[in-house]
Amino acid sequence: MLTKTFDIIPDYAAAGVAPPKDKATLSSYILSPELLQKTRIKTRPAVIVCPGGGYGFRSAREAEAVALKYCAAGFHAFVLNYSVEPAEWPIPQCQLSKAVALVREMAEKHGIDKQNIYVCGFSAGGHLAASLGVHYDKHRIAAASGGENRPDGLILCYPVIIDEEGKTHAGTKERFIGKNPGNEKYFGLDKFVTKNTPPCFIWHTFEDESVPVYGSMRFAQALLNHGVEYELHIFPKGSHGLSLGSELTANEDKHIEPSAAAWFDLSLRWLYDKTNLGM
Repeated sequence: MLTKTFDIIPDYAAAGVAPPKDKATLSSYILSPELLQKTRIKTRPAVIVCPGGGYGFRSAREAEAVALKYCAAGFHAFVLNYSVEPAEWPIPQCQLSKAVALVREMAEKHGIDKQNIYVCGFSAGGHLAASLGVHYDKHRIAAASGGENRPDGLILCYPVIIDEEGKTHAGTKERFIGKNPGNEKYFGLDKFVTKNTPPCFIWHTFEDESVPVYGSMRFAQALLNHGVEYELHIFPKGSHGLSLGSELTANEDKHIEPSAAAWFDLSLRWLYDKTNLGM
């Protein structure tokens, strides 16, 4: 496995923003050439993981452990360490845009299937992933990437999605907007869905009090309205921030919920249906 950290440097000038002090990096978990050479499937899909943290920090519980699970399932994996507060829209979005383009650029060298690049995001990382899904073709985001930046699919884990007071996460919205009130119009993502939005796998829990499940349902409805394929799972039990929902990523008892932990295997089935790893 190739574990390496790549600097993510979008064209901030093209995006009309100043470079952040908190620079972005991409940590790689690329499957070894020997494995690829000695198996039938020579090129593998990739999953880029965006941890949550309300755009104020990056949750370690939603990063490497998730990436390694995808590696074990046959995928190349990456973790985007995107810039957080005081970085505001569109800085993290430009960084993810650049990360998707960079992974595609590395495809031939590292046996990556460049037609199967997926983004998996948790909470605010889910907002970031969905932001790219609906804004990838906007000039500021596309110009910052310098390459093909559209994800082939999104895995949205208890994502922050909408801007409706009382039904979103106020801290995530506040840090997304930052010092520019004009940024607010880009925060609610359901209203930007089009027929070109990538297919989505979405999961949430009914008991989530920090980021109400209503947002995921609204996003799914928007996808349906525009004919975009999606799979939505709402688990009855489980708090916010479950990550894998097991001992592997828990720091409190509330982060262990076996029923919701099924999301990972369900996401694999969804990915296998879409990729050259299809079973």
